[in-house]
Amino acid sequence: MKISWRLVVGAGLAGLWLSGFAMVERPAAQGQTATSTTRKKAGEAFKNVTTSTLKELSVDDFVASMGLISANLGLDCADCHPHAGTDQADFVIDTPRKQTTRRMVEMVATINRTNFGGVQRVTCWTCHHGRITPSTTIALDAWYDIPNAEIDDLVRSESGQPSADQILDKYIQALGGAQRLAGLTSFVATGTAVAYGELGGNADFTILAKGPNQRTTLITYKDHPERGASSWSFDGRTGWMKTPRGLLGEYELVGSELDGVRLEAQLSFPGQIKQALDNWRGGAARSIGDRDFLAVQGSGPRGFLATLYFDPATGLLARVVRYGPSPIGRMPTQIDYSDYRDVGGIKFPFEYKFTWLDGRYTAKLNDVKTNVAIDAARFGRPSAK
Repeated sequence: MKISWRLVVGAGLAGLWLSGFAMVERPAAQGQTATSTTRKKAGEAFKNVTTSTLKELSVDDFVASMGLISANLGLDCADCHPHAGTDQADFVIDTPRKQTTRRMVEMVATINRTNFGGVQRVTCWTCHHGRITPSTTIALDAWYDIPNAEIDDLVRSESGQPSADQILDKYIQALGGAQRLAGLTSFVATGTAVAYGELGGNADFTILAKGPNQRTTLITYKDHPERGASSWSFDGRTGWMKTPRGLLGEYELVGSELDGVRLEAQLSFPGQIKQALDNWRGGAARSIGDRDFLAVQGSGPRGFLATLYFDPATGLLARVVRYGPSPIGRMPTQIDYSDYRDVGGIKFPFEYKFTWLDGRYTAKLNDVKTNVAIDAARFGRPSAK
């Protein structure tokens, strides 16, 4: 697993796992200004962010875009930022690779502006595909053997497939029906989680959710209290991220990470799934491994997209891939759901697999309590709880 910028600074949902799962300490603060990052653009919140497009991003979208650059090139954060992942990290200094990356980001913006009317048709991934130097010639073994498994980000309706509306209706019915889902007002789910490769040991995992759109996820280590508690929260309007060992520690979500936690909060109460996104389209047949699923897609604010994969046999949701926009390409986050169990007539997934640009974790629930009282402060700013 590569440890890149997103793991180091704790962007959005991925940052939860800095408290131990990424196995990195808080870097030195050369990359952070002395003032709060809340609602500031990246060019204001960090030193020496000068690229014309990146400096205009919100803090959460900027740090996520750093993870995207790392994945596009197949690099670790230390390949551009000396000593990243340690207490001696220097994110401000201009290294040759960092300077080259700036030129490439500007080049991508120019290509899209001058050739595609500003629509993002070319990204870093278009050429690099996880390589520092883009490949220019196809390998003949691949041409005659392994098909290209990459798919378009955008989902289009396919002939012979059920409509998006029909797929979503079947999902609601599969979970227990609209009437039962309407009666779900809150829940508390508890279990354990372990990072990919079992790095950092087990953590206590808790989801608190209150309808229609409040949710907090907590990560704690009862055997290692020195790691602190990590959380992301959404109170129906504002989102917060807290990662004690991250560079920023705690900050407000403003960009696509806010859209992401909002969607997850809404999907916690799936009776309202049709209102969670706009412009639903699909279905389309797409595969996960060796199984076929039905995919539908909806749009959110600011270019936010989410694709949902449903099991055609059971009607249950198997995967969500959400995409946040950035000047260098869409930033994907993936959640897989499985092991559905009945709780009071409603099916809940008891296993979550969370995948982002720099790693994965698996959470397994052992208990879900529904329609319980939850203090409203649990969904607010972490430091105020």
